[in-house]
Order: sequence, then structure tokens, then C-alpha cells
Amino acid sequence: MSFPQFAFNNVRRNSRAYMAFFLSSAFMVMIFFSYSVFIYHPDVTSIELGKNSATGMKIASYIVFIFAFFFVLYSISAFLKLRNLEFGILMILGARPGQINRLILLENMIIGLLSILSGMAAGMLLSKLFLLLSTNIIGVADMPFYWPVKALVITSVSFLALFLTNSIFTLLFIRKNQVLELLKGSVKPKKEPKVSWLLSLLGLALLTTGAISIGQELSPNTLLIAAVTGIAGTYFFYSQLSVLGIRLLKLSRKRLWRGTNLLWINEMSYKVKDNARMLFLVTVVTSLACMAASLLLSISSSNNTTYLNSPFAIDYSVDNGHDPEPGLTTIHDALENAGLQYTENKVEFIRVSIRGLNDVDQFDNVQLLTVSVFNQLAGQMDVTGIPPLSDGEAVLLLNPQNAIFEYNAGEKILLADQVNVELVLNHLINPPVMPFGQYNPSVMIVSDSLYAKAAGTARANDREINYFYKIPAWDALLPKTGEPETVISSELVQWSRDRNHATDNWHTLISARADSYMNTKQGTSMVSFIGIFIALIFSLSSASFLYFKLHTELNADMRMYHALSKIGLSTREMSASATRQIALLFYIPILIAAVQTLVVVRPVLKVMDITNVTVPVLITSAAFLVVQTVYFIIVRSRYIHSLKKMMV
Repeated sequence: MSFPQFAFNNVRRNSRAYMAFFLSSAFMVMIFFSYSVFIYHPDVTSIELGKNSATGMKIASYIVFIFAFFFVLYSISAFLKLRNLEFGILMILGARPGQINRLILLENMIIGLLSILSGMAAGMLLSKLFLLLSTNIIGVADMPFYWPVKALVITSVSFLALFLTNSIFTLLFIRKNQVLELLKGSVKPKKEPKVSWLLSLLGLALLTTGAISIGQELSPNTLLIAAVTGIAGTYFFYSQLSVLGIRLLKLSRKRLWRGTNLLWINEMSYKVKDNARMLFLVTVVTSLACMAASLLLSISSSNNTTYLNSPFAIDYSVDNGHDPEPGLTTIHDALENAGLQYTENKVEFIRVSIRGLNDVDQFDNVQLLTVSVFNQLAGQMDVTGIPPLSDGEAVLLLNPQNAIFEYNAGEKILLADQVNVELVLNHLINPPVMPFGQYNPSVMIVSDSLYAKAAGTARANDREINYFYKIPAWDALLPKTGEPETVISSELVQWSRDRNHATDNWHTLISARADSYMNTKQGTSMVSFIGIFIALIFSLSSASFLYFKLHTELNADMRMYHALSKIGLSTREMSASATRQIALLFYIPILIAAVQTLVVVRPVLKVMDITNVTVPVLITSAAFLVVQTVYFIIVRSRYIHSLKKMMV
């Protein structure tokens, strides 16, 4: 038997341990290759949206590669520790250190080559589907399949270099061990996990500091403090606080001696301490994936809500004194050529400032509107009309995305600027979306006579005219690519931008809800499409880490359960004890990640005026929970099956 055959047989005989590592590596290669197929497609450079998407995929491929580097390094290093005993025996039989190094290098490169070939083969099979999905999502014409020579070369060279570099790194670990130490292998008796009260308090303080920092006004400094303290606190949670929690569980003798609690609680204290770094890594990776997915889901949900609650399809704003005719003509022609029925509403606003009587330095910019005009539009906006107002009363229509200060019904406010009168807020209207445009300020509705007084003293540049277009045919469902609303809205907005650029005059502007909706949707869809694969890599790698650690401890567990079965432990009790331990290792990181995501995402989205956070976080966490449950069922089944063989 030649040396390469010996190395190949070692890999084959250890296939059970290598399988999760191989599948995770092959999946990373497949995603990296699929991204490369898109990035180097000859048609991508000719499409502006394609170039932007290629840039996004290039960044994602860097993330995949960097993560793959550390994943392979960690996995190979951990696997070598499992085989210390095997290497020790080989050295006693006369193997030289150079031959051990060559054996390790050959085995790692065999796994690496198999992963690269399998990953690229799967990528080639799925590349047509990947191109079809990616082009549909970013809204460009389908790209034909091509022979991706460049993607093949880059993927092969990159991952060969990755596996070779990691293999050389790992040789440094094995060369430091002596034969006697290698022979002890993984059977050295474990020391009882110790807890440092000082480090436990430090971990608690770090987690608290992270939570407080993220709750402050967001800035680069607060985000950095929250990230550093949160990550460090998570590590101390696993290495110190979790062990301390298990110690506290042991304090209740009644609970400890009930059923198999003594067995699995004692074992968990060792497993959590031994696997602290691995659990920490899995939690950080899962938290990052959960946070990114929750952010995208919240933005997408907010985008849908904004569109469905925006009553007017098109908004044409004109500053006072500027000719509205070119824009009006263009809009009328576009709508009439498409055969659409529409209602044009001309609305005049006056920009003013208001403040509470006791808040001298806090001014809010609002737009003044007459109650008669508001009531004329109420039916189109699907809101209730307002009873007549006196000159001392007002109603505030709050923009949920632009409201700065809080106001209450019955509160007295000062209408500053030219009029400078006190008003009582009759009541407040809190719509889910500002009907006059999501980026417009809040609107204060006053009597017609007070409005006329304000108009008489208002400066010319504080007056604005808006033309709102109600188009019933476009109010049914969310728009899609290629539909009349999407096409016409996009053309009108682009015409307005081109005209303003050409004349360097920005006193008129056309905006459309479908155009805003599609722009946000395309951006989030592409990032989601890229992020789903990265999240899958993170999830699969996390499961691989857990599977590998359980496999590493399997031999020791088999000996322990074999001994316990001789003194009366039943197969059912063994299964229950092992299942609890595996479940805790799989689900604790998900639980911690969900809590961290909820704490971090809420203030970040608040800056973007998105308040619907809980549901997206729960959906994202549930998705990870479902995927992790599938891994849990598979790993538990194989683990229990192995343990059952040792039961008497």
C-alpha cells in the first residue's frame, strides 16, 4: 500500500467524522462558485443594475471566503486533537515526524480536493437556476448560460490555496506534542470546571454595558462599544456565567437527584465549559445572520405598508412662483395615453414652525393646510373628515416617520414665524403612513380664516403647491416589474430628474409611490438573495461545529454510558439524558442570538423610523430554529444510535 493510498484509507475510515466538515466545505465552494459565475458573466458589465449586483456578490464572496478560511482552520485543528492517540501509535511504530506531517497534509488536501470538485460540480448544475433567479430578482433581462472558465479557475485556485495554507498551519500544532502526550490523547481525565466570580461579574457587566450602549442615541462610538462589549460578554456568558448557572442548579439536591438530572446536569457543566469557544462562535455567527435578516425583513415589510397606505400614486410639488406647466403636461399625457382615469388635487401648503408653550428651544417644521381642503381630500385618503375649527384650534396630522417632538390633545402650542398665535390642539391624527408623502413633514390643519391670515404674511419661499393624483386602477395590489404603474411612474420620475439636471432647477419635482417601492424592493431583494446563501452557510457551519464536537466526545460518552448501563441505566434514560444535552447545545445559541437580535435591531430600525421589529425578529429566529431543528434531529439520531450499541 502506497503512502497516498494509506492517507486515502484514513479519510475513508474516518468518513463519519469528516462528513459534516466535507458537506459544509463543499457548500461554501458551491456558493463562492455560483457568485463567481454571475460576477464574471460577459453580459453583467453592459447592465448598470448588473454591475451593482456584481459588486454586492463580490463582497459576499469575500465574506464566504474569509469565513471558510477560519471554518477550515478550526475544523482541521479540532479533528487533529481527536486523532492524537492515532498519531502517537504511528510514532511508536516508527513513523517519523515528517511522515506524520505528510500524512496530515495529504489527508487534508484529499478532503479539500473532494470538496472543491463536489462544490463546483453542484455549482455548475445549479448555475443556470442561479442566473435565472438572480436576474429575476434584480429585474434585468435573463442572462444566457456560458462556460464559466474564469469562475472555475478562480474558485479552484482560491480554495486550493485555502486548504493548503490551513493544512500547513495545523502542522504546527501536532509537532509540538510529545509521543507520551499523544498517547494520552483525549482520554486524559477532565478537571471539574471552575468558575471565577470576578470573570462572571465582568461578563455580566459587559453584557449590561452593551445593552445600555445600544439603547443610547446611535452613533459610530455607541455601536462600536455595543459590539465590543456584547461580543466579549457573550464569550464570558459561555465560559463563566453558564457554568455558574449549572452550579446553581446543583444547589437544589431535590431537583438534582430527580430522574436522570444528576447525569445530564453534571455532564453539561463539562460540555459547556469544554465547548465555550465553539458555542461562542456559533452564537456570534447566528446573531449576525439573524440581525441582517431581521433588518431586511423589517425594511421590506415597512416598504409594503408604505405603498399600501399611500393614497396618491403621483405627487408633483412646485415651489411658489415657478411654472408648473411642463410637469403637468407630461403627467397628463402619460396618464391619458395609458387610458387611465384619475383625479388631480391641487393643494397649497405653507411651511411654518410650531413649538409647545413651555419648550422654547424645540421647534417642529410643519405644513399648514385649511380644514376645507383636508375634508375635500378625506374621502380619497380614507380618513374621517374634521368638524369646523375656530381660529384658536388646530388638528395635527403626524407623519410617523418625521415626528420629532411629542404632542398631546388639548396641549397649547405656538404657531411661530409670521402669525405668532397660540393654538389648542383639538386632536391628533396618527396615520400608519403620511398620506401626503412619506418624506413630507407633519401637517397642521387650521381654519380657513387663520390660513388666509398666515398666507398674507408668509414669505414667498415658504409656500408650496402640490398636485396629488388619485388613480383608482393602481390602488389594488403591490406593483410588479413591467406593469403600467411601475413603467409610467419610473418614466415620470426619471423625466423630472433629467429635466432638473439639465436646467439646474430643482423647484419642481415628481415623485411616485411605485417608483419608491420598486427601488427599495430591488435593493432589499438583491441583498436578501445574497444574504440567504450566506445565512445558510453560517447555519450549516454552526451545525457542523456542533456535530463535530459531539463526535469528538462520542468515544468518551460511549465508555461512560456503557459503565452506567452495567449499574442499571436503561436505554430510555440514556436517550433522555443525551437528548437534553444535545438540545441545549443546539438551542442555547439560537435563544441567545434571538435576544441579542431583538436588543440590537430595535434601536437601529428606530433611526430609520421603522417600529415593526418584533414580528420580523421572531420570523427570522423561527426560520433559524426550524433549520437547526432539522440538524438536531439528524445529529441526535446518529448520536443515540451510536450510544445504544454500548448499552448492556
